Amino acid sequence: MPSAARLSVLAVGPYDNRVYVLSCMETNKAVVIDAADESDRIIAACEGLDVQAILTTNGHSDHIQAVDAIKGAFGVPFLLHPADREIAGRSFDGPLNDGQEFPVGTINVHVIHTPGHTPGSVSFVVEPMLFSGDTLFPGGPGATRWQYSSFGQIMDSIEKRLMQYPDPTVVYPGHGAETTIGEERPHLEELRTRGW
Repeated sequence: MPSAARLSVLAVGPYDNRVYVLSCMETNKAVVIDAADESDRIIAACEGLDVQAILTTNGHSDHIQAVDAIKGAFGVPFLLHPADREIAGRSFDGPLNDGQEFPVGTINVHVIHTPGHTPGSVSFVVEPMLFSGDTLFPGGPGATRWQYSSFGQIMDSIEKRLMQYPDPTVVYPGHGAETTIGEERPHLEELRTRGW
């Protein structure tokens, strides 16, 4: 973790979603990654912080249940990749685009477009941390069972975008426990063959 970064991790809701509060210890500026559910707990985790935005990894409903409450509490924008507008079924306040950098005090959050789970799925990188949303989990990719999803595309996102990072990079997914790039890298070929 960068020396200036602090990370709080919350497990919320019926799907064991992960909410990440990433803050800069030097400035107290912070972002909420995926305002998924249980807004009271997210607000409590942000006590004393200067929250700047809600950064959203995908537009599925289980990732945005607490958006309005967090927006109301802190007066911050809800940011989403435009390709997930219809999936989210609601407006958003600004886009998250591939290659964008979002400053959080002295920390820069890098946005990577990683489609496959949804057309607008993104991951966030603050080396050596990678917030993968529903793109990469321990043991493989996220679900691709919807018409707008693509197993080939999610595997391309993992292989071409996420595997460029070093093995020690810690992957914080949208649900459940973390993993590392090094733990997942050896299994890519067998995942491709498995097909899900």
